[in-house]
Amino acid sequence: MTPYGKKITLLGTVAVLVVAGFIAGVYTGYSNKPVADKILGLINKDQEQPENVDFAPFWQAWKVVDDRYVSTQGVATTTVASTTLQKTAVTNQTRVYGAIEGMFKSLGDPYTVFFPPEEAKMFQEEVNGSFEGVGMEVGIRDGALTVVAPLKDTPAYRSGVKSGDRIIKIDGKPAADLAVDVAVKQIRGKKGTIVKLTIERNGEPQKEISLTRDTIVIPTISTEGNSIVSADSRGHDGIRPDGVFVIRLYNFSAQSPDLFRQALQKFEDSGSSKLLFDLRGNPGGYLDAAVDIASWFLPAGKLVVSERTGTGDKTTSVEHKSRGYVTQLRKVPRVVVLIDRGSASASEILSGALSEQGVAKLVGERSFGKGSVQELIPITTDTQAKVTIARWFTPNGRSISESGLNPDYTVLITKADMDKKIDPQFNKGLEVLKDNSLWK
Repeated sequence: MTPYGKKITLLGTVAVLVVAGFIAGVYTGYSNKPVADKILGLINKDQEQPENVDFAPFWQAWKVVDDRYVSTQGVATTTVASTTLQKTAVTNQTRVYGAIEGMFKSLGDPYTVFFPPEEAKMFQEEVNGSFEGVGMEVGIRDGALTVVAPLKDTPAYRSGVKSGDRIIKIDGKPAADLAVDVAVKQIRGKKGTIVKLTIERNGEPQKEISLTRDTIVIPTISTEGNSIVSADSRGHDGIRPDGVFVIRLYNFSAQSPDLFRQALQKFEDSGSSKLLFDLRGNPGGYLDAAVDIASWFLPAGKLVVSERTGTGDKTTSVEHKSRGYVTQLRKVPRVVVLIDRGSASASEILSGALSEQGVAKLVGERSFGKGSVQELIPITTDTQAKVTIARWFTPNGRSISESGLNPDYTVLITKADMDKKIDPQFNKGLEVLKDNSLWK
């Protein structure tokens, strides 16, 4: 071989070594890159990451799904030799939403939930007062999915669903580990379709009920003997023959304060001094609505409720006090408030304030026991989060999250009462109002 041949061979060897070294370097550099940098098709991966939190496991899990996951949904064919699967269309954005939902669920708070676009739209429809479903509020109580209250004149109400019923199954599938928002999504649906709920009540044998979904228009308020008053309609004046005026409030919506003012004006015009205020089955709503309504019974500056945020040394408190509308009434009335296991949240705020400030007596059953405040916070233009931001306390400093409110007069409604269409709680309320010895 000529010297030139040796030289060419040597140069070729060197070139091969250089290329091999370059490739090894590239490979080594790539393998040492953070896993997040290897994931393509995502933006803002590093934006506003909190300090001292290791996101490597998250991105490693994401990459495992990218590299290894095969959907078991929609099996097309299965043979000994091969299996053909049709992969469910799950977008990267859907996976991000799922991660957010999981983060919120890890907090262990059933009232802190994330709403992806579809659920956010459904929630907004509910806030606006109309949606398709069966018409009941649900929550988590003692670790179980529980009916807070069925809404009046809805499929759930007409089918005999009661406050306190535990939902064991939805369409035959266990509901034990479902988050509230997931359960709501499964129970709701198009008008005319059917959902089957297996419920358990006070130790009775479980039973399955079929509910036909309908358009649910959330009622707000009614007075004795009148139709439900909504935001765009008004009832007629009326009073019971025994001189008692009855106001039933079904929720604390944005319209509730104005509608309550209208109902209270009818009470004033009737000349009655006895008001039976029915909050049974009222699952709550806006905190400000409860404060506004309480202001018709309490002098200005009287404490309605206090909110506490933070923990330990970082705890802060905000007091919500009466605005003193009571001075607009000719006379402060006798007030009995009816409560039951379906009275929750803002209902408990109002009932607790009127009771502890000495202007009302409570009749019925122990209330639901929801002592926290949530705020609806936009995450993106089409997603939202409902986040617990504070705990609330009665004027006497009591938290009702565990025990609820105990009435002054405990009255239970038995199955026999329901069969005979008797309402002993209502009747006891009338009795208390008429007993002069109980009022100053």
